[in-house]
Amino acid sequence: MNRADPNEIYRLLETLSIPYRKREHPAAFSMEELSAVENALRAAFCKNLFLCNRQKTDFYLLLIREDKRFRTSEVSKRIGASRLSFGEEEALFTLLGVHPGAITPLGLVFDEEKKVRLLIDRDLLSCEEICVHPCVNTASVALKTADLLDKYIPFTGHIPQYLEITGNTN
Repeated sequence: MNRADPNEIYRLLETLSIPYRKREHPAAFSMEELSAVENALRAAFCKNLFLCNRQKTDFYLLLIREDKRFRTSEVSKRIGASRLSFGEEEALFTLLGVHPGAITPLGLVFDEEKKVRLLIDRDLLSCEEICVHPCVNTASVALKTADLLDKYIPFTGHIPQYLEITGNTN
């Protein structure tokens, strides 16, 4: 698959019988920039964060509700890893085939060696649909959360770890 071509992701979604709605838009680098897209697609975005440990040997993709604050200490405690930080761009592209601003669970298809652990905020399960990027930040797709979790993620071979994320510092 060509990592830079969202059409490859669309074809994969179709192959997996996952219906989706897409919307192209100017490059977006923040949740605020996506509010119009979110309204047009009628589905909530989730934050997708690429994290690593201090040694840069363990990598994580965290999916968290957009309305929650990310607290490094909380996630570190929940997964038993200390000193989490944001992963570097080179590792992000090597492992998930994306650049900053386009982080997405759809990039897990490129992590053939399963080096990235998938962490999911349990509250995302209450969302009927979510919006994510198709590996570029100039488009977004809305799909059923169940299709992402029950069809797409199993196709990639990743096993999600569900976390209770509060956004609190305690």
